[in-house]
Amino acid sequence: MADRTVAVVGGGCAGVLATRELLRGTGDRVVLIEPDEPGGGLAYGSARPWHLLNSRAGAMSADPDDPGHFARWAGCSSDDFRPRAEYGQYLRSVFASVADEHGDRLTVRRSQAAGLSPDGVLLADGRSVRADDVVVATGNPAPAQPAAVPDHPDYVPDPWAKGALEAIPSDVPVLLIGAGLTAIDVAMTLTAERERDAPITAVSRRGQLPLTHTPVAAPPIGLALDDCTTLRDIVRAVRAEAARAGDWRAVVDGLRPYLDQMWTAFTPDEQESFLRHLARPWECHRHRMAPAVGARVSSMREEGRFEVRAGGVHSMTAPAAGGLLVELEAGVQWFGAVVNCAGPGRLPGAAGSFVGSLLSSGEARVGPHGLGLDIDASGRLVGADGRVRPDRWLIGPLRRGAKWETTAVPEIRAQARTLARSVIPVE
Repeated sequence: MADRTVAVVGGGCAGVLATRELLRGTGDRVVLIEPDEPGGGLAYGSARPWHLLNSRAGAMSADPDDPGHFARWAGCSSDDFRPRAEYGQYLRSVFASVADEHGDRLTVRRSQAAGLSPDGVLLADGRSVRADDVVVATGNPAPAQPAAVPDHPDYVPDPWAKGALEAIPSDVPVLLIGAGLTAIDVAMTLTAERERDAPITAVSRRGQLPLTHTPVAAPPIGLALDDCTTLRDIVRAVRAEAARAGDWRAVVDGLRPYLDQMWTAFTPDEQESFLRHLARPWECHRHRMAPAVGARVSSMREEGRFEVRAGGVHSMTAPAAGGLLVELEAGVQWFGAVVNCAGPGRLPGAAGSFVGSLLSSGEARVGPHGLGLDIDASGRLVGADGRVRPDRWLIGPLRRGAKWETTAVPEIRAQARTLARSVIPVE
């Protein structure tokens, strides 16, 4: 019988994969703390049928030892781009299987975690969970919010809130703040279920949409980076190899295993320079649209139903007649609704209630560039006093800043495997 207990806070993708590896790889008891059904999370729990994964099925296995597990479960090719809602079903199936196999060591507490105590996790309902180790698996920070946004019913701060998009009339122009994958999802939703007579405009600083996957993946191309000592050297080498290879996607995919190593080798100034000048172009190349989604977006743009503009939102005012007057680069324009599609915000401002409690109590501190929480090399939280918390672990997107490539399934499942091996006490 297990003598130790590990509490996992968060039941989305990272929490499910961490729970799976802990139950399969240790003899510990695991308490998963999640108010909703495990396996949904923001990315998959709110997805609609037209929202496709932006990675191929062959990359989405929950099992580090079986890359084809998800594709077999879905009955598809490894090159297919499956619905995100289906992937949520897959994660729930994975969780159900591990619960059936190790149910005597698993407890699910359907509650919100409120903070940490010396002996475990405090719950929002006033109860607590005793735990020897705690794994923070709460997903991305909250979305960044534009400055000077009025509190107004026609401004949607969270497009994934229940009913938020359905309430937008189809005959009013809509502004999307942001032009990333969230904006693509929102545009698809606004045009999928009913005819839309009015246009959709997406605005971002650079006005760049995510690029599109090829129908069939090319083998990744590795780069010789031994002579690259600076960020500038790496950028030059990537551009040269992409021009030589003729398929930049294979070059970008070939960089993926080395991104964290490169990121940590950059100086803080180089990291900041990357974030300021190169992060958005990189995201457009790295996190691509499924081919079917890319084709749909191209059609919408050609038909004049979807426009992408560069620039920022300078101000928003609320006229008495309704809607919002938004000052953009080209001038002031009226929109019947404005939807925030910005990416994750920076900490501490974008911290959710649980992560905020970790910061306020000193159990954690903000990591590099405010992108996540600070960790040591093994993924343990670093407190406000600069000391590593030996029994407090972090997995998933909140590692960003200390790491770079930490938001996708292949990296998260590898983190989960390493985590399970790390929490086993040394005899």
